[in-house]
Amino acid sequence: MTRAVYVAAGEAGSNKGTVALGLVELLSRQVGTVGVFRPVVRAGREDALINTIRSRFQLALPYEAYAGVTYDEVHADVERAAGDVVARYRALAGKCDAVVVVGTDYTDVGAPTEFGFNARLAADLGTPVINVVSARGRTVSQVAAAVELSSRELAHHHAHELAVVISRAAAEPPVIAHGTPVFVLPETPSLRAPTVADLLDACDGRFFLGERDGLGREASTLMVGAMSLPGILERYTEGTAVIIPSDRAAALLPGLIAAHTSPGFPALSAVVVTGGTNLPVPVDRLLHGMAIPLPVIATDHDTFDTATRLSAVEGRFTPEAGGKIDTALRLFAEHVDGRLLLDRLAITKTDVVTPLMFEYELLDRARARRRHIVLPEGEEPRILRAADVLLRRGVAELTLLGDEKRIRVQAAQLGLDLDDAKVLSPFDAELRERFAREYAEVRAHRGMTVELARDTVTDVSYFGTLMVHTGMAEGMVSGAAHTTAHTIRPAFEILRLGLVSSVFFMCLADRVLVYGDCAVNPDPTAGQLADIAIASARTAALFGVDPRIAMLSYSTGASGAGADVDKVRTATDLVRERRPDLQVEGPIQYDAAVDPSVALTKMPGSQVAGRATVFVVPDLNTGNNLYKAVQRSAGAVAVGPVLQGLRKPVNDLSRGATVADIVTTVAVTAAQVHDEPFSHGEEMLETAEHR
Repeated sequence: MTRAVYVAAGEAGSNKGTVALGLVELLSRQVGTVGVFRPVVRAGREDALINTIRSRFQLALPYEAYAGVTYDEVHADVERAAGDVVARYRALAGKCDAVVVVGTDYTDVGAPTEFGFNARLAADLGTPVINVVSARGRTVSQVAAAVELSSRELAHHHAHELAVVISRAAAEPPVIAHGTPVFVLPETPSLRAPTVADLLDACDGRFFLGERDGLGREASTLMVGAMSLPGILERYTEGTAVIIPSDRAAALLPGLIAAHTSPGFPALSAVVVTGGTNLPVPVDRLLHGMAIPLPVIATDHDTFDTATRLSAVEGRFTPEAGGKIDTALRLFAEHVDGRLLLDRLAITKTDVVTPLMFEYELLDRARARRRHIVLPEGEEPRILRAADVLLRRGVAELTLLGDEKRIRVQAAQLGLDLDDAKVLSPFDAELRERFAREYAEVRAHRGMTVELARDTVTDVSYFGTLMVHTGMAEGMVSGAAHTTAHTIRPAFEILRLGLVSSVFFMCLADRVLVYGDCAVNPDPTAGQLADIAIASARTAALFGVDPRIAMLSYSTGASGAGADVDKVRTATDLVRERRPDLQVEGPIQYDAAVDPSVALTKMPGSQVAGRATVFVVPDLNTGNNLYKAVQRSAGAVAVGPVLQGLRKPVNDLSRGATVADIVTTVAVTAAQVHDEPFSHGEEMLETAEHR
């Protein structure tokens, strides 16, 4: 049965998009397929919130599946439109486990009756309502009255109120006594600030020059550049979008671009050129030949018209507004009791585990503990973008290594908020001396001296690892700009407990499997294979995967012989001897390990065959090819490699890592700190150890 919830607001500017985003994320952790439905959309243009949610949560259906009727259709025949809404909702609900319905935007239906219209639709759809009430400009008694009035309206139309969300609350949040749960979201200015994409849309603009990634930046203020360049430079502030006429662009644009990249000036969010872009040919050629690290927009409207249009723009969610989305999701997670809402919706967690569900599980756990992670590659743009996401989502406390001035300037130019990140230089005199003594002590058996160590510890990988070793950080993630060897060698030297190995979490469409070791040990012995299997089982349980170990080989059971298969057979016996509590089978072929029908033929009666979750490969050649083949052919999401066998967690990134990869790896690293299992993984681990 599909579960659904309707998000309705009594007026425009209520921040109901924040509630909708938060609900989609909340439900995505619990069920396999979540949809979003807008009962009424504007004609002639796609709805930005639908596209934002489709993009952010990787919804599979086409845009049209998530849209109901248009405002024009409501005006033409409200009864017929309501019927069409119900039919289109049911068509979507039949393809989803849960649906978030987001009500109208007070742009066209008609404000006096619009909330009643949404209440009626909610009743027709049979969906409970989250009633969003804005506190902006209202006293506590006025907010209470607005809540009471909208609740009565819902009851009048026979719609069930699930909860109330009071949005845009002042520093002192209103306390409202009410029959259903009440949650309060504080006013957050960055959610109201328009992005550069919003400005482009509002002035009928077009992208002219610069960095397209900057379209998602927030424009904190507007400024009309009607004065000389020195006057503009004296007056603009961080995040300003400067509006300049095209006949002055040749004189002003190079200077504004230079100021944006200069450490001595605030970073701009954008430059908007009005009246077209008829630049002199030499200037046009100069600008198009430059690396311009901010977006420049052109519009055919004049300066006054453009300024009027842009000053009326309020922020909205678009697929490009990553920072705004992350802020909204954190706001919802911090101020709304998701567990209570799920209980009231009677939604229980499915046995299916999608890649998105696994990712959110990681982020949830990391957010709950706020571990301190060091990122040695602090001047790498992808690391900076990932740090912005991690801080906005409250996933971890971060230290970036590098030159602080350079990092802060680069972050400002990229439109990132890294105020909460610490920045340390690996050449800090006091820490350099302290770490040199620590490293010399750890490596004294190799002839290391303090004098030699002083140079070694300024390497960012060594410096970051020593931060973890000394407790200044709890984990480290690196490798976006360095080789694997460069990243993990210091960890092997300083943090090694025993055999260091790795696993990949292979996130398939409906489950998560664990593959080890596909990245570290080229040709492990039988004893090392047993160590890898035991370590991989523990890592699996730590992340909520019930460990059933398949020791892979080219034959199953006693059907084959030879050195390679004998190694796997010996390793399996060693696992059983060392950990009789673990479920393990080997040697076993991959098809017999994963396919129940094959298992019945090749290994009937086995507890592991056909339902294995942890796959231990005999060597690196097999493992590396296996995980890449599954990743490409089955469309699996590979998370890792996650290192095992270290006293404290250090994890390596691919040099091709995306921002999303970095965010996930930091969350994994945070989850490894102190080896604390997920709430449902803890039970599995305890059972595995005493089975």
